[in-house]
Amino acid sequence: MRWLIAWLFWTSVAFAQSSTVLPTDAELTVTVENAEVTPYTQEMILITIEGVYRRHITLEKLEQPDLSGFNWMQLGADFWYDDTEAGKKVKKFKRRMALYPDRAGEVEIGPFIHHLTLTDEGDDWFAHDIQSEPFTIKVEQAPAVPDGGWWFPVRRLEVGDNWSNSPDQLVEGEGVLRIIRVEAIGVGPDMIPPMPELKSPSAMIFPHPEKRIVELSPYGPVSVAFWRWTIRPTNTTSAILEPIEFDYFDTVNRVPRKAVISPQRVAYLESELDTPPVVAEPARLGSLPVMAVFGVGAVLGLVVMLMGRRFSPDAIRRWPMFDPLVRDLKRAERMGDGVALRRAAKALIRRDGAGRDRQARLSELDDLLFSEGYGGQVPEGFARRFLSAA
Repeated sequence: MRWLIAWLFWTSVAFAQSSTVLPTDAELTVTVENAEVTPYTQEMILITIEGVYRRHITLEKLEQPDLSGFNWMQLGADFWYDDTEAGKKVKKFKRRMALYPDRAGEVEIGPFIHHLTLTDEGDDWFAHDIQSEPFTIKVEQAPAVPDGGWWFPVRRLEVGDNWSNSPDQLVEGEGVLRIIRVEAIGVGPDMIPPMPELKSPSAMIFPHPEKRIVELSPYGPVSVAFWRWTIRPTNTTSAILEPIEFDYFDTVNRVPRKAVISPQRVAYLESELDTPPVVAEPARLGSLPVMAVFGVGAVLGLVVMLMGRRFSPDAIRRWPMFDPLVRDLKRAERMGDGVALRRAAKALIRRDGAGRDRQARLSELDDLLFSEGYGGQVPEGFARRFLSAA
């Protein structure tokens, strides 16, 4: 029986290293996400190129077809991983791409070709190519927009209105910085509408150069634009900033929508009261000395705990209780802000490195945030699981 098992093992190994490559030894497919929906021009089309390999691969290179008729971007590095099928280990490959058609009609995409280098019975290398099937995508012309409008198809849009300080409590002669943050999933940074003109009949407005950044995710590029103005009332009372509006197309629900940023009042403080004279009060032990004593005791206790250990200022800053990135992660979870939660997790990965477990936790969060039925919820206990992951 043992001889039979050994014979089967060695014959299977020899067959696996044969110069004959069966069609089932290596497969390459291309999948179009939401293939049942007819996209508009400049709308993101997500495709996934996947390979399954049952042979040892020495070298590889994926050649993509001529994508004329499309703008495109690769969504991160190629992903290789091990899997099991029918009780046998296989090697798998995945690449995600975002395509943006620039013309209507039926656009054909040729085969992707994976150039592989395999080994034969004598452990010699030989070249072998596999390719995916070509496919066609039907594209409709984008709806017409009014003069001065902007065609803006997005998978998801978030707009924030932020101020450097309270705009209705300015000191006379003081200005305030307004920052509008536009975050769009599914478009490149150049596809976000240009910075609008901020108008007011009674304010001095100084626009600043806008800033745009992009971060790649498996669900498409996440582009952010920052629109900034410094504003100061021109009189001693107040000024009203007119609302800002722009149209966009919701590609998930297939409906046009409008983003509206409400009008805002910018005003100086009313006349201040005279400063009252300072009256000496009898000495008393207030809360500050008590808190100081408590703080000194806490510091001394911490010193005792750390006696005999080597540490640096950078190491202290990375303790969970002092680490600003950990605080951002926990704050975003408490506030129920999924986008901020993902941003904090990505910042921790960029600084500390991406272990397999942490990357898996981030992928689970992406699956929730970018799902079609996402309702704004944040996974309970995400921060604890992410921080404990290696």
